[in-house]
Amino acid sequence: MSATSAAAANPSGCDRFLVNLQTDDFALFGLTPQFAQDKAALDVQWKALQAQAHPDKFAAQGPAAQRVAMQWSARINEAYRRLKDPLTRAAYLCELNGASINAHSNTAMPARFLLQQIEWREALDESYTEAALQALLASVNTAKMDLLGQCEQLLDVQHDYAAAVLPVRCLMFMDKFAHDLNQRLDALA
Repeated sequence: MSATSAAAANPSGCDRFLVNLQTDDFALFGLTPQFAQDKAALDVQWKALQAQAHPDKFAAQGPAAQRVAMQWSARINEAYRRLKDPLTRAAYLCELNGASINAHSNTAMPARFLLQQIEWREALDESYTEAALQALLASVNTAKMDLLGQCEQLLDVQHDYAAAVLPVRCLMFMDKFAHDLNQRLDALA
């Protein structure tokens, strides 16, 4: 298709975007849909996509082209935020493959995990020094890395998206706790 016919087929002037706004994040970024991702490559691709979609590049083509570019820019940023974070990437992979996380309606968790959460909460309540809080954070980060390893195994090796839902939900609880813990650390500073 020539440049003239491409422009006629897409009057907004954004003919360089061959995928639609509804495509999944991995396809948008040209990535294999898997949990393990190279963050540096993801960053490079995000910058390249943003360079193509920046609304200022379409200023000469009018407001309609700029609106389409703005939609693309927002869509690229949304996908980037989801893909760069291992937890949201794991949840997204589960959802893409029909395994709903149901984080707001399914609160059932393994007893062992709940006991660990209680112990961490008690430790947080009893920690008054930066050293104690840092030790607790190290414990949480170790457990988080173990769960992320489980996610990678379940998602990328076994392709068992339904089984990955539980570690993803556990990670969501841990992220909330880590946030609270970091707030306590910040308050000490």
